[in-house]
Amino acid sequence: MTAMSFNDLPLQARPREKLMAQGPGALADAELLALLLRTGLPGKNVLQLAHELLEGFGGLNGLLHAGLEDLKRIKGLGGSAKRSNLAAVLELARRAVAQRLRERALFESPEAVKHYVQLQLASRPHEVFAALFLDAQHRLIALEELFRGTLTQTSVYPREVVSRALHHHAAAVILAHNHPSGCVEPSRADESLTQTLRAALALIDVRVLDHVIVAPGQSLSMAERGLI
Repeated sequence: MTAMSFNDLPLQARPREKLMAQGPGALADAELLALLLRTGLPGKNVLQLAHELLEGFGGLNGLLHAGLEDLKRIKGLGGSAKRSNLAAVLELARRAVAQRLRERALFESPEAVKHYVQLQLASRPHEVFAALFLDAQHRLIALEELFRGTLTQTSVYPREVVSRALHHHAAAVILAHNHPSGCVEPSRADESLTQTLRAALALIDVRVLDHVIVAPGQSLSMAERGLI
C-alpha cells in the first residue's frame, strides 16, 4: 500500500490548486503544512497527516518550538528528506520571528522576553544558560549561550558573564536558561545563581532585569515572581 499524495484528494480539496487560485492566505494551517509534507502514509492522505501533526504539537505555536528529535518521533516523518525540509522551514520561521522581536525595543516587557527566549532555547535537549545583553533603551545587542549542562554556581562563572557584558558595552542583562525536563519552576540553585550574578554585574553598573526559564510550551519570569 503506497503513501497517499495530493493526487488522492478531490480536486477542490487540493491545497496547491487552492493556493494558486486564491493565494496562501486562503489556506488553513493544515493545508499549508500539507504542502510541505507532500505525501501522507499508507491509508492516510497528506491532509490527515498534517492535522494529526498539528494536534500532536498543540497547534502551530507548539510545532514552531519542535526540535529535530521531536520530529523524529512522529510517525510519517521518519524519512530524512521530509523531516529535514520541515525542520528547515520551522527554523526559518523561528529566525523571522526572532528578527522582528530584536528590532523592537520591547525587551523590558517580560512577555516579549519570554517569547524570544522560548524560540531560542525551549527545544534544546540539554540545559543551556544564556544572557541577553541590552543597551540603555533595553534593545537587544546580542544573545549569547555561555554555559551548558546542569546549572550551579560552580558551572556558571560570574567572571565570564561580566566579561561578555563589558565586551558588548551592555547597560542591562537578562539571564535565561531552559529546563528540558519540562518544569519551569525555579530551583534554589536558580535563585542563588541569579543573586550571585546580580551582585557581580552591579559592580560594573549593569542591571539584571530578569531571569527567564523556559521549557517546551512553558516559560517563567523570575521578575514577575518577585524573585529579582
